[in-house]
Amino acid sequence: MSRYKSVFQTIRRSPYQSFLAIVMTTITFFMISVFALIVLGATQLLNYFESRPQVTAFFKDEATSQDVDSLKSRLENSVKLESSKFISKTDALSIYQAQNKDNPLLLEMVTAEILPSSLEVSSSDVNDLEKIASIMQADPFVEEVIFQKDVIDTLKKWLGGIRLAGAILTGLLIFASVSTIIIIIGLKFRGKKPEVYTLSLLGATSWYIRSPYVAEAIFYSVIGSTIGWGVAYLSLLYLTPNLINFLGDVIFLPVPLWVMFTLLAGEVLLGIILGTVASLTATRRYAR
Repeated sequence: MSRYKSVFQTIRRSPYQSFLAIVMTTITFFMISVFALIVLGATQLLNYFESRPQVTAFFKDEATSQDVDSLKSRLENSVKLESSKFISKTDALSIYQAQNKDNPLLLEMVTAEILPSSLEVSSSDVNDLEKIASIMQADPFVEEVIFQKDVIDTLKKWLGGIRLAGAILTGLLIFASVSTIIIIIGLKFRGKKPEVYTLSLLGATSWYIRSPYVAEAIFYSVIGSTIGWGVAYLSLLYLTPNLINFLGDVIFLPVPLWVMFTLLAGEVLLGIILGTVASLTATRRYAR
């Protein structure tokens, strides 16, 4: 136990080196937290649009309920639908009134007769959107078809780009953090080479000699991961009200606590792994 107490003594004796290691790991895990939250939010945004009525067909005024049922039947026989919803002229007026309740002038100018009825369809497979749209457009009683494939494709591209950029930047920061820890631990290990040599002559095992340095590196990584996560979480809490106002019901905020603590646990585990790898690499390198 006394050997591990010397770890904190070593840290106090070299505060600038220790501070540098903690700062590097804090920046690394802050960026990991930020990109993880961005990817999580973008994934929820994509899921939101994928779960919305993805294709909407607006009918001509002469379309009857039988025409609508016929179109629904053709769609159900051609693709697997997640859901379908018919919106009558009266329903369309109610939706319009709810959306423009603060503008009485617009409400006076619109009646149910001038609004089209529509059929909103959600597919279980995004790849079926074009087929659904083509079936709707071929129907003689459909006046216009709107679908969100372009929006979903754009979101997928953005999500892929964010993941790639996050992976590259995170990889570079992890490399910088591990390199910093290797240099710091290596210099400390090298400075105590006479003591290490004496312990090896007395029969001390390699792990007995290196374990305090492993513990020190893990300490840097765990502290850095916790601080980085904490700064990211506080930033998220500060920005949450603005995000809610901007996104509305698209993303469910605030982020549940279990998600944040799962992220923290993952980062601490990653920190332990990185600290262990860095310290073992440093002590093996400088022990030669």
